[in-house]
Amino acid sequence: MNTPKEVNTYCPKCQSHQVHAVSLYKAGKRRALAKGERAHELREKKGYGGQKFPRQRKFAKVTKKQTLRLKCKSCGFMRHKKGIRLKKLIIV
Repeated sequence: MNTPKEVNTYCPKCQSHQVHAVSLYKAGKRRALAKGERAHELREKKGYGGQKFPRQRKFAKVTKKQTLRLKCKSCGFMRHKKGIRLKKLIIV
């Protein structure tokens, strides 16, 4: 799917429609010392290490939800647009 580099949409900080720069959201690196990560590591080490859940043999979904990151050109406020399911996102 082709998406324009700039789009005119509502900015909650400016409280008006402004031009926004469009980019693809990518999750950052997970922190190894975060509480959830440490708890997960502990669970992995405990016990005999059997299968915790049934193994998924056939994938139901062939695409992932892509989230758009919108940055306001006037104030620099960034917000995310809800992810849409598509195979390929091209920012033109």
